[in-house]
Amino acid sequence: MPMLSFSKSDLFKDLFSNIENFDPIRGELYSVERLEQFAAVLADEHKTVTYPKRFKKLRSRLEDNQEFLVAAYKSLTAAIHDDRSVSQAAEWLVDNFHIVEDQLREIQEDLPASYYRELPKLSQGEFAGFPRVYAVAMSIIAHTDSRLEVDTLTRFLRAYQVVTPLTIGELWAIAITLRFALVENLRRLAQLIVVALKEREEADSLADELFDLANNLPSEVLPFTARQLGKRKTFGSAFVEQFTRHLRDQDLSVAPAYEWLEKRLSSEESNIEQIVDSEFQRQATTQVTVGNIITSMRLLSTIDWRTFFENVSLIDPLLKNDPAEVYAEMNFATRNRYREVIERIGRRTGIDELEVASKVVEFASADQQSDVADPRQIHIGYYLIDKGVKVVEKEFGYRPKLSEKFVSGILKYTSAAYLGSAAFLTSLIITLLVSTAAYFGASLPLLVIFGLVSLIPASELALNILNWDFALLVPPRVLPQIDTSVAVPENAQTFVVIPTLLTSESVVAELLEKLEVYSLANQDDNIYFALLSDFTDALSEAIETDYAILEAARVGFDALNQKYPQKLSQKFHIFHRRRQWNELEQKWMGWERKRGKLEEFNALLRGDEGTSFTDVTADKEFLEQTKFVITLDSDTQLPRDSARKLIGMAIHPLNRPHFDDKLQRVTRGYGILQPRISISLASASRSFFARIFSGNTGIDP
Repeated sequence: MPMLSFSKSDLFKDLFSNIENFDPIRGELYSVERLEQFAAVLADEHKTVTYPKRFKKLRSRLEDNQEFLVAAYKSLTAAIHDDRSVSQAAEWLVDNFHIVEDQLREIQEDLPASYYRELPKLSQGEFAGFPRVYAVAMSIIAHTDSRLEVDTLTRFLRAYQVVTPLTIGELWAIAITLRFALVENLRRLAQLIVVALKEREEADSLADELFDLANNLPSEVLPFTARQLGKRKTFGSAFVEQFTRHLRDQDLSVAPAYEWLEKRLSSEESNIEQIVDSEFQRQATTQVTVGNIITSMRLLSTIDWRTFFENVSLIDPLLKNDPAEVYAEMNFATRNRYREVIERIGRRTGIDELEVASKVVEFASADQQSDVADPRQIHIGYYLIDKGVKVVEKEFGYRPKLSEKFVSGILKYTSAAYLGSAAFLTSLIITLLVSTAAYFGASLPLLVIFGLVSLIPASELALNILNWDFALLVPPRVLPQIDTSVAVPENAQTFVVIPTLLTSESVVAELLEKLEVYSLANQDDNIYFALLSDFTDALSEAIETDYAILEAARVGFDALNQKYPQKLSQKFHIFHRRRQWNELEQKWMGWERKRGKLEEFNALLRGDEGTSFTDVTADKEFLEQTKFVITLDSDTQLPRDSARKLIGMAIHPLNRPHFDDKLQRVTRGYGILQPRISISLASASRSFFARIFSGNTGIDP
């Protein structure tokens, strides 16, 4: 197919002569191949300025469009209710107006003023002062007749970025600007529909008067027609079509009116047939375009914009060159967090985002070749959300905002910042209280006593204020995570364990049911479930009920494993310990109770054969392949896929623990991850204090 030749004047010729006009946004219909060629030319013509002195806002236009569309909807609904004739395009609009309202609401929610200001604006052309991405959206709408397809959008944006890369913010704005362009086009079409409705109603009214006159005073038909139509400077095609439809096949007494209109149009180098044909064509094209707009609005609401973004982004392919080969394995939230850092540095320094991304990959690659001591440095995340981000900022001359410096200082000196602030606030509150007491005449000894007594409540108030302020000033830093939504890697085999006491056969049945529920909510071939169990404390090493309880547990686990079979190893296990004599307690009991069970289980995973476990349903080789342990209390829930997410965090290279042999502790990463804990309503209802406050103590008066 030959290449198209587009001149600068051709780009918006007969398309957007004025952004404020009301002509439908409709240009020549292009094939996908021609759209790609057009995108390249368009990208070359677009010249932007990041922070223009003056730029045009779309918010006011959106409000105007919304007001007009609601008014048009009410007008058309009233016409349909009154059994007046409306076009099929009008019926499309009325039947699907709820979709239009959804789009308007999403635009208002997803296009805040701060975000809009940051979008690069065009410096010249018909869209000067408007965001570049808005001009791109309008061009796509125009040359597809508002019929959007994911493949078309993807190919257009890729072709555009071959010449001029779009920023991360612009790619995210594609969805909202496409919605805006569709709403803009629909508003223009709605205006044509409403105007045509009014013209047809005028034609109906005039024709009725003309017929009455023809029946009573036939001689006045021509003078009446000349008076009524002679005042009109132009004739809308809808008016002419509707009026002449009434005149056709009628009594010869109204023929003079038809002839007068024919002569008038002839003087304007037109005729009735041409206008009627153009009106039919206008109605057909309007119906098609309105249908396309509604269909495209539905499509925009179903597209997974996260996947779409990564398909068209030029940043992602660069970051996938991560020397640690981790970036592509991470979940979307973590990848997006990395990109936000690149976007922030690029926006504040004026450096192209692709250059920032390339430099980050370059730093990580250099560390890989130099065999650095910290293996995290060969992952690009070290230079984006870890200590290495300062290196990147320094490379591009990034100047942090005052708020960023403040938060950075708090994070660097956390203990000093928190304790110092707590001491300052406590002192301030006590000073205010003591000063108030002195103002009312309290003596010095009384002031000293009052100050000491006020210390505890003042510190409590100070800590509450401080915790609230810190939560606002220092946003939570979500840990990076590998995507484990499909499957947990084989090198991340995990045990979910419940340390517990086997007190009765009914307790065993309850625990087995919990394990079954947890496994159904967190199904994966590399996640296993187990009880770490002890018998209750006793005065002897064994008691009569021990055997029956343990046998019930064994039978229960066998039944579970038969119900949920696996190829490599059984899904459910029990690790039971014997009682040991505790000299201090003067009892036979499990060593160190819950802490001891976990400590011995970790030792068992490392190959230690000297533990007090007597019943172990997994072999040594299998246990040594286990990398992580998720510990639950017997009353703790394990929500759907939460185990996968925890494992995904644990295996991310920036979270892996680094044990310092000299300090004998973990100095980087995390040896233990504590997820957020909340209290369920069921658990709360079992609390004595909760029952008191709810008025239900369960105690008879």
